[in-house]
Amino acid sequence: MTRPIPRPHLLPPVLRRPRRLSRRALLAGSAAGGLVAALGVTRAAAQTAADHGTAAPPLRPELGPARPFSFERLAGQAKAIADRPYVAPAIEDPEAYDAIDYNAYWHIQFRKERTVDVGPFPIQFFHEGKYFREPVQISLVENGQSREVIYTRDYFDIPAGNPALKIEGHAGFAGFRVMRPDLKTDWISFLGAAYFRTDGPERQYGQSARAIAIDTGLNEPEEFPRFTHFFLQSNDDGTLTISALIDGPSVSGAMQLTGRDGSGPGGKGQVLEVRTHFFFRKPVDRLGLAPLTSMFWFDETNHDQAFDWRPEVHDTDGLAMITGTGERIWRPLNNPPSVATSSFLDDNIQGFGLMQRDRDFDHYQDDGVFYNRRPSVWIERMGDWGKGSVKLIEIPTNDEIYDNIVAFWEPEQKPRAQDEVSLAYRMTWSAHAPVDWILAKVVSTRLGRGGVPGDNNHPRDQFKFSIDFEGPVLKGLTARDGIKPMVSAPDGVEIIKPFALPVVGTDRWRLIFDLKAPADTDTVDLRAYLARKGTPLTETWLGQFHPKQMETLQR
Repeated sequence: MTRPIPRPHLLPPVLRRPRRLSRRALLAGSAAGGLVAALGVTRAAAQTAADHGTAAPPLRPELGPARPFSFERLAGQAKAIADRPYVAPAIEDPEAYDAIDYNAYWHIQFRKERTVDVGPFPIQFFHEGKYFREPVQISLVENGQSREVIYTRDYFDIPAGNPALKIEGHAGFAGFRVMRPDLKTDWISFLGAAYFRTDGPERQYGQSARAIAIDTGLNEPEEFPRFTHFFLQSNDDGTLTISALIDGPSVSGAMQLTGRDGSGPGGKGQVLEVRTHFFFRKPVDRLGLAPLTSMFWFDETNHDQAFDWRPEVHDTDGLAMITGTGERIWRPLNNPPSVATSSFLDDNIQGFGLMQRDRDFDHYQDDGVFYNRRPSVWIERMGDWGKGSVKLIEIPTNDEIYDNIVAFWEPEQKPRAQDEVSLAYRMTWSAHAPVDWILAKVVSTRLGRGGVPGDNNHPRDQFKFSIDFEGPVLKGLTARDGIKPMVSAPDGVEIIKPFALPVVGTDRWRLIFDLKAPADTDTVDLRAYLARKGTPLTETWLGQFHPKQMETLQR
């Protein structure tokens, strides 16, 4: 059965807020013989050199033996792993890991002076804990050779009495993050299963991404493949390449991300070029590629579902898509009464993403977690994706602590045992989709009781929709310019008196209509846009409505 997923930020606090940890100490590491001198120099070494006006001494993290590395070699390794039966990682002393709960994990702090520089990129590691008990290997790459960073407790400050001390005989790294040069904040983090995230242009973490999703939103348990080995490499063009080996019961794979931080004043966020190769041990009923995971509790549409002082609470407010034929689509997110799965069939979709369009602080009023600053994520197809569908899965929630929204691309052909699936895409973590949207956009969707405002005889079986559009194409148009509302609904559902009008004092246009559905209707999928002389002026609004849920709120 599908349930909301506890939000990663509630497990390791360091992933959520930009207020970071760590104390200073001295690294007593040993150099790895034969490694190129520039690889993996620690901040302790660099600082000591700066203090004495000398070149950095060869003080580096302890590293394993050199091994040949390329992404093609890594993909070959993933294929070889998939040819063998899956072996789950053995957890020694699981009770000790259970004791490293939220509070205990919070007190484990990475020592800043142990930060490892991979070229210009400062790297810090995460410790294992209750929610991150499977170790990952982390290797540094240079000149086609990789060397594993050997775990030592010296990377971390662990207070006396902390239960993490009980696992130090067999502990390892749980993940890592890439810091900014001042070491105050990180811009990308990898921690837990195959999850990762960046903090976008305004440096505020929100939604997450995954390498792959397996059987998400089905009645059977979801599978969570995990990153098992990371390879970090600095490139001459100023980018960082992160390659990763992935393994799980159904699939093994290799993933590579290349990008840089683009946040801060005037920045547009982070852009990652992604390559993936997956090799399947057994058939998978629902394969999710380029998956995104987010939270939507309530906004202006469904605030009545939540008893909360804030006007809106969500990481993202809609799914945006550009189809293979170029149609621009906006699907507002819901907090449905039961798990809802929507499929948007397409052939070589141009792009899709979970977006946080509403970026007005007044609409959230939360100056602790700043939902208005959360990044949108846009997935742009690279190469031929063929036929498939964008899947949107919405899970009921009554709190902001759960990730209850998932979106991904599902190929038309389900993978079978021994199949290989490859996909490439560009991932942009920004305020808005990095494409010319051309048409006017949806800026709000509101819902209420039907009928005429001010009339006490409101029909209880009718509901009113109000959709606002905004964009340069609508600027200066008046009610005399022949703007037509185009609204469609399934058979048996009645659309009553649709009309469109400019919103006084703004450049917005508002589309309003009432809806009447049969009493036994569970879900209604709607489609609407504004047109002039047969030509669309706006993107297509796709709304999913649950009449019974709204009837409950009217009581």
